[in-house]
Amino acid sequence: MKGRTLVAGIGNIFLGDDGFGVEVASRLAAQPLPATVRVIDIGIRARDLAYELLDGGYDTAILVDATARGGEPGTVYLIEPEIAGGAPALPFTAGDGHGMDPGAMMAFVESLGSTPTELLIVGCEPESLDEQIGLSAPVEAAVDRAVTLVRQLVCA
Repeated sequence: MKGRTLVAGIGNIFLGDDGFGVEVASRLAAQPLPATVRVIDIGIRARDLAYELLDGGYDTAILVDATARGGEPGTVYLIEPEIAGGAPALPFTAGDGHGMDPGAMMAFVESLGSTPTELLIVGCEPESLDEQIGLSAPVEAAVDRAVTLVRQLVCA
């Protein structure tokens, strides 16, 4: 990837597999990455993510989140939403438990005059979004695969 890249872990750790993005961000933050890459645990703070995108001058944003698409729990997805007219047309729905709508958040960022030139989503099919702390076994097993995928993207 060229230019500055933001990797944002999204999710609510109190809702089981919804904590996937937060766990991936935590593991990535402990590893050496190119100086042009910033990893943050954004949790459920969509507005903070929007302002980070506005202020950071990022060329690429990689959002990491639990993403229900109907696959087997633990399936890792790389989603490249099409950006039509500047606003991303996101072909998925993130776990409803944390209330963050990445499409709405990106539209908000665009309305304020800035969007990354590339948006990627690294998602994982959740098994459970029930109130509990900790990931299910298939989603826990997917965390390292997602870390590897993000590292491949940012180190290419």
